[in-house]
Amino acid sequence: MQHRAAHRLTSLLRQESTGGVILLCATLLALVLANSGASPWYFAIRDHHLGFTVGSLDLDLSIGHWAADGLLAVFFFIVGLELKKEFVVGELRNPGTSVVPMAAAAGGVALPAIIFSAINAGGPAIGGWAVPTATDIAFAVAVLAVVGRNLPTALRTFLLTLAVVDDLIAITIIAIFYTSDLNLGFLALAALPLAAYAFVAYRGEKVLHLRPEAAWLILLPLGVLTWAFFLGSGIHATIAGVLLGFCVPVRRGSRTPDDARAGLSEVLEHRIRPLSAGLCVPVFAFFSAGVAVGGWSGFVESVSSPAALGILLGLVVGKCLGITGATWLVTRLRGPRLDPTIAWPDVVGVSLVAGIGFTVSLLIAELSFAGDPSLDGAAKVAILTGSTLAALAGGSFLALRSKRRARWEMHSEDGTAR
Repeated sequence: MQHRAAHRLTSLLRQESTGGVILLCATLLALVLANSGASPWYFAIRDHHLGFTVGSLDLDLSIGHWAADGLLAVFFFIVGLELKKEFVVGELRNPGTSVVPMAAAAGGVALPAIIFSAINAGGPAIGGWAVPTATDIAFAVAVLAVVGRNLPTALRTFLLTLAVVDDLIAITIIAIFYTSDLNLGFLALAALPLAAYAFVAYRGEKVLHLRPEAAWLILLPLGVLTWAFFLGSGIHATIAGVLLGFCVPVRRGSRTPDDARAGLSEVLEHRIRPLSAGLCVPVFAFFSAGVAVGGWSGFVESVSSPAALGILLGLVVGKCLGITGATWLVTRLRGPRLDPTIAWPDVVGVSLVAGIGFTVSLLIAELSFAGDPSLDGAAKVAILTGSTLAALAGGSFLALRSKRRARWEMHSEDGTAR
């Protein structure tokens, strides 16, 4: 009975819409607590330090930092698995089909960054130029899943590929621009458990398939060591999650059990996604999204700041124009084409949904404004507001498109029947 209930729960957590709902609930709870009489309790827990120090490796972090640097690494591990899968067997393996969503992702990163930089040029918030460049793949796909049931399946593939490339760009930005005081010694040490992890993942694939506990007993300690050394190196620890994901084989190989239906990458994603969607990302959002807004006047003051305006316009306007414009430009060239089932209004709807920055945007805001609580607070208010507006605008637009397409298909069937 308990096993059946656990199976149902994990199956539910693998659904795209479920993770989005839990994430939304965690965010709303954080906002309520941060703006109520419970705020001292909330902030005291978030800022409470846990951990230890081993030599020069400092693992004494606040609970909020454990969520951002530790739990979010699990989310980025899933991102790493998805990225490698796309490159090996997915849309990104074929330049002919991948060039359009890749160009769309590049446009959706470039224009929001330009808008933010133009508004904040010469100001104290200019370091946050990357905040509006991110797309929350879980939220965006969840919105499409809820409202776009009658839309072409190719549109979901387009959004997924776009969001995966967007994640890759965001990861690169974090690794390059948000690395401070690089410690080459720890970076070299991180290579050792990472190499061992890759060796075990490939050579021990059969054991990892047949005995699920082997992944926890062998791969998990190696992954934790890699993460800890990355944290000590100065490179953001979530990058370790991405690299660990890249080390897992995607295709079924000679060491894959004969009765296995999928490669190790899909197996690990199947096992770990419920943990990421049901615990890791919501806990990160709970400790990251709790901003003391200060009532309506405080909200207006926050969203009126140059940093907030740059983020709002970047997410809502920049993403839409950047993705749609880049898609239009690249399809004007000879060769790259949109899937014939996707209409231009569908692209506009997806580009609006891609303005849901949320998880990665919150992370980049924390990295950008760590030393300035006022800028950090304004940025987070803008991220939540902009992501909400993008979800409402994109969701409404795609819902109308879905209804129109359903009516069109119904009329087409009636005409055929006659």
